[in-house]
Amino acid sequence: MGETEGKKDEADYKRLQTFPLVRHSDMPEEMRVETMELCVTACEKFSNNNESAAKMIKETMDKKFGSSWHVVIGEGFGFEITHEVKNLLYLYFGGSLAVCVWKCS
Repeated sequence: MGETEGKKDEADYKRLQTFPLVRHSDMPEEMRVETMELCVTACEKFSNNNESAAKMIKETMDKKFGSSWHVVIGEGFGFEITHEVKNLLYLYFGGSLAVCVWKCS
């Protein structure tokens, strides 16, 4: 009985960790949803290379919403930024991985 409970707890943990948790966003709903999906896709595709994931997100955002997007992906970092209004998304994904996407021209 203890073994099946352990497997259930582990499955629940993995399911919770694959859903993005938005910490802060001032983006319009449609843009926020698209950006979240892009972040999840990039982080899953480049799970061992945050630099490549950030590059994919930045290039896609530049093409879709105009230039001057910036992306930071990592663990245990702090930041203070200036950004254009309605162009910031800060989320957690996969447990301790943080993604910050903002536009500053």
